[in-house]
Amino acid sequence: MQAILDQLISGSLLSFLLVLARIGTFLMIMPGVGDAYVSPRVRLSFAMGLALVITPMVMQYLPAKIPPTHALAMLVMAEVLIGFLIGSVVRVFFLALDTGGMIISMQSGLANAQVLNPSLASQGSLIGAFLIVTGIVVIFSTQLHHILLMGAVESYQFFPVGVVPDTGSMAELISKAISKAFFLGVKMGMPFIVLTLLVYAGMGVISRLMPQIQVFMVLMPLQILLSFILLALVMTALIYYWIEEYEAALFFFFSNGVITK
Repeated sequence: MQAILDQLISGSLLSFLLVLARIGTFLMIMPGVGDAYVSPRVRLSFAMGLALVITPMVMQYLPAKIPPTHALAMLVMAEVLIGFLIGSVVRVFFLALDTGGMIISMQSGLANAQVLNPSLASQGSLIGAFLIVTGIVVIFSTQLHHILLMGAVESYQFFPVGVVPDTGSMAELISKAISKAFFLGVKMGMPFIVLTLLVYAGMGVISRLMPQIQVFMVLMPLQILLSFILLALVMTALIYYWIEEYEAALFFFFSNGVITK
């Protein structure tokens, strides 16, 4: 009986806790499950259930015996760091929606219309909060969260247990993810930048023709109206473009990108 308990503790329980350290940290940052409005108990229960399922799949990458205390502490810290790295990359790409929404709000004259962003638990732009909630719905409706979970499982091939990622590679990965996400957000807001440019050009012409008219006060409601009309026309294209770029970025960084180096 004692031998069975020793084998259970040194084998299965250790493997489960190591998987929970990486997968649990990843899920705490993952879009949807890791958002602020999800109860910590729900996230913890989901992480424990998922770690229980994943553990037999990655058993070959896990140590068979319990290392010494200091080595075990370093092992757990390395797993938490890897989970944080993967979750941060996924979250950064998702926040391209918030960047695009902020640009759209600024170009639409709604920059001061701040609302509570439920995903970030902080104040954000009106359009950004709308796009983020829509993005979460699209992720789960298109089964894209399966790719996120698959990337977390396949990370054991690229980041074996006990191997701490190089800080230079981590910084390069995060910087590339941030630059690509920002560029994606700017491209999403490009139609509204063009619209605002045309409206402001029209304001300049009208102010020259009729200087006595308060052009800004007259045309600001028109700018907001045109922005809402444009948003209704391009909303489907924006979300479709973002989900394609998001999926391509995840495949790149989980399969052929810096994360595999």
